[in-house]
Amino acid sequence: MNSISNIEELIELAEAEDDEAMLGEISENLEELRIKAKERELLSLLSDEFDKNDTYLEIHSGSGGTEAQDWAEMLLRMYTRWAEKHSYKVSYVEETEGDVAGIKSVTVKISGHNSYGWLKGEGGVHRLVRISPFDSNARRHTSFASVNVFPVVDDEINIEINPKDIKMDTYRSSGAGGQHVNKTESAVRLTHIPTGVVVSCQTERSQFANKDQALKMLKAKLYEIEQRKKEQQAEQQREEQGDNGWGYQIRSYVLQPYKMIKDLRTGTETSDDKSVLDGEIDVFLRSYLASKRK
Repeated sequence: MNSISNIEELIELAEAEDDEAMLGEISENLEELRIKAKERELLSLLSDEFDKNDTYLEIHSGSGGTEAQDWAEMLLRMYTRWAEKHSYKVSYVEETEGDVAGIKSVTVKISGHNSYGWLKGEGGVHRLVRISPFDSNARRHTSFASVNVFPVVDDEINIEINPKDIKMDTYRSSGAGGQHVNKTESAVRLTHIPTGVVVSCQTERSQFANKDQALKMLKAKLYEIEQRKKEQQAEQQREEQGDNGWGYQIRSYVLQPYKMIKDLRTGTETSDDKSVLDGEIDVFLRSYLASKRK
């Protein structure tokens, strides 16, 4: 059975003959068609040029001090758990720990087929509202953290960068307790002077290797900026995500006084905050991709 019309005819025949065995077989075939339709829908959502590629994902704490740095670490855990659930590999590229708790910034590479396609819509400001664990008066706080997502493209991308436009700084690697990064090697930070784009790498075994990895990240990030500009011309969207604070968030995570996580672009929402923060974010990823195909 390979068409809906054939199945409709068989249903009429089975009902006329009161053939429950045939109705059961038809039900199985309908389920097979449903699964195939879902697979085709998924393929259509993940069909852009670099959707199949690995992903660089950056998180930066924003307005809110220690609260925001803790929130940035919560987001890191959310994406890490999501990657684990999808059997993706997560490797740390750069990490700067918070002053008291959490992280100021982190860059991870998420490796796996279609990881960029799934995560490309996560770029923007994420807003958290909760009772602060750092406030002795148990007051409600609002915190912000920004997420940037760009594909790992390596040598596939043809971006010309004038060496004179790059400023390179070296520094001693640092990270939370040495858990993710190698503190004994020289880290590299590259700044693209014309655009102000900054990338860092501190996990490779040598300064040369860190520079090579950072240069690949810089090319990928510059390419992503160009892609965004093209989209903005068509959709009149903002060129940049704006300040890391009020007014620019793409998703709101309210844990107090009620529980509601809502994507402000698609209207998708859920009250199951624990599952979302534990990596169950597919409902948001799918709704965003579907909205871009309309």
